[in-house]
Amino acid sequence: MYLIVTRAYPPELGGMQSLMWGLSKEMSKNFMIKVFADYQENHKEFDNKENFSIERVGGIKFLRKIRKAQLINEYLKENKVQGVIADHWKSLELINTDKKKYCLIHGKEINHPKGSSLNKRANKVLNNVEKVIANSEYTKNLAINNGVEANKVVVINPGVDPAKELNKKSLEKVESLLKVKTPRLITVSRFDKRKNHEKVIMALRNLKQKYADIVYMCIGDGDELENIKELVKELDLSTQVMFFNDISDELKNSLVAKSDIFVMPSIIHKTSVEGFGIAYVEAAQYEIPSLGGKDGGAADAIQQDKTGFICDGNNLDDIYSSLDTMIENKRYIELGKNAKEYVSKFQWEKILDQYKKIL
Repeated sequence: MYLIVTRAYPPELGGMQSLMWGLSKEMSKNFMIKVFADYQENHKEFDNKENFSIERVGGIKFLRKIRKAQLINEYLKENKVQGVIADHWKSLELINTDKKKYCLIHGKEINHPKGSSLNKRANKVLNNVEKVIANSEYTKNLAINNGVEANKVVVINPGVDPAKELNKKSLEKVESLLKVKTPRLITVSRFDKRKNHEKVIMALRNLKQKYADIVYMCIGDGDELENIKELVKELDLSTQVMFFNDISDELKNSLVAKSDIFVMPSIIHKTSVEGFGIAYVEAAQYEIPSLGGKDGGAADAIQQDKTGFICDGNNLDDIYSSLDTMIENKRYIELGKNAKEYVSKFQWEKILDQYKKIL
């Protein structure tokens, strides 16, 4: 049996939540597993659908961490467990066991100044596990540079489920919404500085001169949303930019499938960094190529000039010229076909084979 210990888990939404759910679901097909997760409202309905045990721990953050560790330590003493897989070094900090421990790393949570107390705490945990599982080459190098022993770190990219067949009505709805608008750019992400919506909108102002019917669809919510809406007004792009929030998965996927380019030229903002970018893979499943940023792990998900482009997200000219190259002569069609073929390697079944090798 393996324990999966996580702070991020559905029904809460997010990339980390999807990753930990996908991993536990796929592992349950091959191993006995038990999940220890943080309490979420409406979790019972979600948990009852799964064929493995999920134990929820509530309470205020600090006490929850202690309580969860106590429960796990007790469980480890009383049950035959082969290993513990955690979503974050903090999830392992209070767990005392000689069982094999594995810790996933993603980027932001290990990106602390060398020698700082958080850096020391992270390294203490990570240098005492069996394997540190980085989501990309970028995150692996970040960990090693910050003091994690190189022989501990392996790269296993996050997995995805096969893309769902889309409802014809939903696709027709998107077509009637977009009408003649083309080319179609899309971003599905939180609105925060790292995701770089701002620079995309500034590039859009210039692209509009060349492609009068261009449209940019932004799906998500977040702290920067109002600032981005303000920028769209300032640059007189209200007819070019469409905002969507709180929509169904079906509609979100239909909007992606009916777009031409997925755009997320991420940057590093303070300690926040895009460790991998599962959204690029999800778009590619619908034959949509991506524009990603060079700062972070996008290069694991996008093959430069083959399945999309990697640009300098801090350089407006680079964003503009990359998008222009992808749009000109509808180059995005060929890139999209390559992208769909390339990302089949990220399906959970294949990703789990890599986990089996280290377990």
